[in-house]
Amino acid sequence: MRTESDFTLLAKGIVERIGLETGVLSHRVEGRPKFETEKPIPNHTEGIKMVLEILTDKDNGVLKSLSEIEAVGHRVAHGGEYFTASKLIDKDVVAGIEKCCELAPLHNPANLLGINAIFTLLPSVPQVAVFDTSFHQTMPEHAFMYALPYEYYTTYKIRRYGFHGTSHKFVAKKACDLAGLDFNKAKVVTCHLGNGGSITAVCNGKSVDTSMGFTPLEGVVMGTRCGDIDAGIVTFIQEKEGLDAAGINSVLNKKSGFLGIYGKSSDARDIEDAAAAGDHRAQLALDMLYYRVLKYIGAYAAAMNGLDLVVFTGGIGENDPVIRERVGNNLSYLGMDFNPDANKGVRGKDVILTKPGSKVIMATVTTNEELVIARDTMNLAK
Repeated sequence: MRTESDFTLLAKGIVERIGLETGVLSHRVEGRPKFETEKPIPNHTEGIKMVLEILTDKDNGVLKSLSEIEAVGHRVAHGGEYFTASKLIDKDVVAGIEKCCELAPLHNPANLLGINAIFTLLPSVPQVAVFDTSFHQTMPEHAFMYALPYEYYTTYKIRRYGFHGTSHKFVAKKACDLAGLDFNKAKVVTCHLGNGGSITAVCNGKSVDTSMGFTPLEGVVMGTRCGDIDAGIVTFIQEKEGLDAAGINSVLNKKSGFLGIYGKSSDARDIEDAAAAGDHRAQLALDMLYYRVLKYIGAYAAAMNGLDLVVFTGGIGENDPVIRERVGNNLSYLGMDFNPDANKGVRGKDVILTKPGSKVIMATVTTNEELVIARDTMNLAK
């Protein structure tokens, strides 16, 4: 399989604030200054039209014409139980994505708008959907089921789905290559930590458990999401605060996590600075993250009956040496011989963080979900 070095990034960008008074398109060609423009972007079709225009712009583009676009890939948040792998998009795939809109109401409808926009603007170009949930479809039933009335699963499909699957699969394989392990025979725990965070147990190349659940709310402490809590807290707060379903959803998803504990910011960098300055609540937020990451690693090591490799990735995982050291020093009971010198100051690099001969290896590697989407799109479009 072709690796990262076999691909060249021509340009990257983002379209934001679609449907608001002023939209923003940011575009950067490798080796050139960033280009940004602001104008009303009323819908996704107009936003993608702007992307196609900038890609073929004579001053800022990287393509001579739209005919050079051979395929388009989309990251789709939720594939439910319908999709266990990336798919070439046809009417059946669109129907499956639509069925999952109820499970991901904030994401799947927007994903469909992007897909339909390409159908309108580039009708003859094949499209591929890469699902955030598909890697986790290998979880066994006892790992993905909740102990609720069984008919809630059969009727509403309430179960653990997991997210960040594209990243978890990519970094698990990349870290195994870095450590000289066979991906299809290794026991790996991947820690994707950023504003959203999840941890996955990967055994013999397959996801066997993951911390996010029916929604991305479950699991470790995140930027504004609470992670694991007693479900009884939800009804208790609703009653005490007089909240409806939308109100309690906002509390759990937008006002909790780092923001809820620290109270001033959800950004881990701000919290680290405040903790270094002696702010108790900032330090508490970090300690809660460290503790939950450790608990998940220990639980997954037990579930897999062993552990070969722990991987850190994501905005926090790749750039926070402190969390890696805190975790590494607490896994000596599994045979991890952490190397603080290798970890010191490492940000955004692929590095082995344990000493030679360590029974359990730790690594930090950079994720590249866009590359996975591009690679799957290329392979399926062929």
